[in-house]
Amino acid sequence: MMPGPADDFARANARFWTGYTEEYLAEHGGTLGEEQLLWCPEGLTEDLAGLLGKVDGRDVLEVGCGAAQGSRWIAAHGGNATGIDISPGMLAAGRAAVEQAGLAVTLLEADARRLPFEDASFDTAFTAFGAIPFVPDPERIFLEVARVLRPGGRWVFSTSHPMRWVFADDPAPSHLRVVRPYFDREPYLETDEGGLAYAEFQHTLAALVGGLVAAGFRIERVLEPEWVEGNEHVWGSWSRERAPYVPGTLIVSARSERAD
Repeated sequence: MMPGPADDFARANARFWTGYTEEYLAEHGGTLGEEQLLWCPEGLTEDLAGLLGKVDGRDVLEVGCGAAQGSRWIAAHGGNATGIDISPGMLAAGRAAVEQAGLAVTLLEADARRLPFEDASFDTAFTAFGAIPFVPDPERIFLEVARVLRPGGRWVFSTSHPMRWVFADDPAPSHLRVVRPYFDREPYLETDEGGLAYAEFQHTLAALVGGLVAAGFRIERVLEPEWVEGNEHVWGSWSRERAPYVPGTLIVSARSERAD
């Protein structure tokens, strides 16, 4: 794939997340935790959801791994964990945490739209809010994940619910007013003195489902998580007060139907 605008977005987001690593982990690291795989700000963990199935002895890829919280959970539960991320800063934090925990996790700097692996390399792939909201073409990620999964492999992702895009980015229910069209094709962009600094994209439900089907996946589960009892952490516009009114997260579990 030739370089293009999507690569400009990728470079900007790589710089953003590297510069934001320390602040992000200071604010959310305690909620992300060291001993759990958190799927979403609502507080749903893998221990509660059971989306990945058996990971012990399996080859598992985390796409957009950030500081590798999910990959560390996989390794701690006996899986052969590999994580990729576009941000050198996040990966450095992840490597330090992996070393401190004494775990075996492979972490690589890579674009989720160009995975640096041979075909049929993994049994399972997942992402918890990684990559998908930050690319204009999630279908490219789905195609790459399908390529590197073994036949029947599982792909689980959580991402911003498409309905979240239309409302103001505020955790208070009183701010639930429509500020953007659901079918908005324009990304949310931030700039600084160096130019483009951050990019985030709306992906409709039809776009996500259509991309999965086109990549050869069979959808098995779809979740719109409700707020987990006892979770008091506010994460951007995600909050306990706002959660009953509109879903903030979409989670999809799918199987590869690709044959050898």
